[in-house]
Amino acid sequence: MFKVIIHHSQFTFTNLTYKQSIDYLYTKLPMFSHSGVKAYKADLKNTLLLCDFLGNPQTKIKTIHVAGTNGKGSVSHMLAAVFQENNFKTGLYTSPHLKDFRERIKLNGSMISESFVIDFVEKTKEISEEIKPSFFELTFAMALDYFAEEKVDVAIIETGLGGRLDSTNVITPLLSVITNISFDHTDILGDTLTKIAFEKAGIIKQNIPVVIGETVEETKIVFEKKAKETNSKIIFAKEEFEILSSVYDVKFLHVEVLNKKTKEKLNYQLDLNGIYQEKNILTVLAAGEILKNYFSLKEEKIKSALSNVKKLTGLFGRWDIIQQHPTVALDVAHNEDGIKQLLNQINKSKFKNLHIVFGMVKDKDPKKVLSQFPANATYYFTKAHNPRALEQEALKEKANAYHLTGDAYRDVNKALKAALHNASTEDLIVVCGSVFVIAEVEI
Repeated sequence: MFKVIIHHSQFTFTNLTYKQSIDYLYTKLPMFSHSGVKAYKADLKNTLLLCDFLGNPQTKIKTIHVAGTNGKGSVSHMLAAVFQENNFKTGLYTSPHLKDFRERIKLNGSMISESFVIDFVEKTKEISEEIKPSFFELTFAMALDYFAEEKVDVAIIETGLGGRLDSTNVITPLLSVITNISFDHTDILGDTLTKIAFEKAGIIKQNIPVVIGETVEETKIVFEKKAKETNSKIIFAKEEFEILSSVYDVKFLHVEVLNKKTKEKLNYQLDLNGIYQEKNILTVLAAGEILKNYFSLKEEKIKSALSNVKKLTGLFGRWDIIQQHPTVALDVAHNEDGIKQLLNQINKSKFKNLHIVFGMVKDKDPKKVLSQFPANATYYFTKAHNPRALEQEALKEKANAYHLTGDAYRDVNKALKAALHNASTEDLIVVCGSVFVIAEVEI
């Protein structure tokens, strides 16, 4: 029988259930989402050992590698939707998950089976006990093993943190994609955009093309230097495509895009309707132009895929409107640039009064986030049930320094319930600040 004795960290593996397998992954392995930097392994050693043990599944599949500070999740899901709609067997690896661990590993939009998770934990138990991988290292190896066994046509692989030393950097993809660079995880990746760009640029491989979604001069230089060193063709999305116009509504973002090379005007209806998706669609379209060299991707299928990303891949938490009258929007924005983009979205939305349900993790710098928020909103400070979450009273105190006022709630849903009680039918309620906050919303 499988036993978990937490205080002795002992596990006996015999006929595991799915819950027991997940308990092992969560409690035995260092997990960044719970422990923060202590769980981060700054090398590829364990991942390479796991891959070798599994027969090097990373060499048996075609992959696309996606890195970036913000937008990499949306871009990964958009690309997966495009391949699925074009009838390719498509793997998708992303992190973190919101509700269910299996969200991290998907095949044609469906989560990995519980039985595969169980079997994988059992077959890797000895090497796991020997090398003591992190949660991310072992679960990424699980994804590679699953995609290889399923013989996917392509797998979209999102980095976890950074790029150069991220566990996912054991793959040699058909294409590397870097969405943007802004400040996040500065204690690990560096405290300047140049340093962060250097880490992200680590996914650029020898003779493998790379698409850059968004740059400033100091990061562009870093990418160009790395591409020259690796003899990689470098494509800047904004040099290939341009947004001519966009119209936002509750369900869709309608955009008109100019192909700068062909001068053709293209119209897309995105079900990922946040205004910040304008940047991401340019990245996806630029990537699509390169990927057409390897796959038959039809334009009409690309259009239908981008209208149905949520349905095709199950993406959640990017300006998700979960109800109206009052409008309630969920967004995983949690760092300086993400909050900036979210506030731009809010400023372009129609509402009478603004209510913000907000929680964040304690290893983030709150100053650059809180200083952006409007003082004329009503705040509901809260915390997720996660060891890294900042206590709601401490968050409220920090927010008061920026003239942000409201009450503190120890539970996300209690905070949202209070906001719904206070809001009129014409108001806007935004829940944001942490992936973990969004994950706990029940309505």
